[in-house]
Amino acid sequence: MPQNEYIERAQKLHGKRLDTEERARKKAAREGHKASENAQNLRGLRAKLYAKDRHAQKIQMRKTIKQHEERNVKGAAEEKDPANPIPAYLLDRANPTNAKALSSQIKNKRNEKAARFSVPIPKVKGISEEELFKVVKTGKKIAKKGWKRVVTKPTFVGPDFTRRPVKYERFIRPMGLRYKKANVTHPTLNVTVQLPILGVKKNPNNPLYTQLGVLTKGTIIEVNVSDLGIVTASGKIAWGRYAQVTNNPENDGCLNAVLLV
Repeated sequence: MPQNEYIERAQKLHGKRLDTEERARKKAAREGHKASENAQNLRGLRAKLYAKDRHAQKIQMRKTIKQHEERNVKGAAEEKDPANPIPAYLLDRANPTNAKALSSQIKNKRNEKAARFSVPIPKVKGISEEELFKVVKTGKKIAKKGWKRVVTKPTFVGPDFTRRPVKYERFIRPMGLRYKKANVTHPTLNVTVQLPILGVKKNPNNPLYTQLGVLTKGTIIEVNVSDLGIVTASGKIAWGRYAQVTNNPENDGCLNAVLLV
């Protein structure tokens, strides 16, 4: 017997206490109160770790309950005395219940909704601030301060942008790395057109990068598609549509994107 199984060995030799089951039942009954007390009294990092653990437990519990419900619902509808007799070759076919049909309908709707917001590149490699920003030291020779940052990646700056005074400008976006147009490919028409950029909708790496208009792989941009003649459901010509950047602009020297239809 392994060295660490001394409890099992003692139980086999001497048996268990007479009140073992009662003590186990009471301990299980106290778990809820103990969990509530910990949730109310824990602070700091312990509270975060405890909340994360409880969140995972609740998700698992809900999944288990859902599986049990689906198992109960997916049975075939039983008819003891059917009004119209079923032929022998149709007896093995199960008639799904209304609940199962409703469940599958909800699942299909969720899948359609997820497909509507799907993008060509769902995951991208993260870019750290050390890679994106270069520290610029300014001030007198004796006491130079390093609070200014130069953006080393391509950016988009709107036409009505006005620079702040040099003394107060924290983030510097070089003119040579600014883009105004993108080569946008229409996925269904298989045509590529150069379209003007209207704005940066979302950069998946950091909200700060979105605010600065940084263009990296996976960034969602808004482009002007009025020249393509795309019409909305109401019959009006679409002005702006979203597209996702599919290349690394700093390496290729151009901005390629796929239109999100």
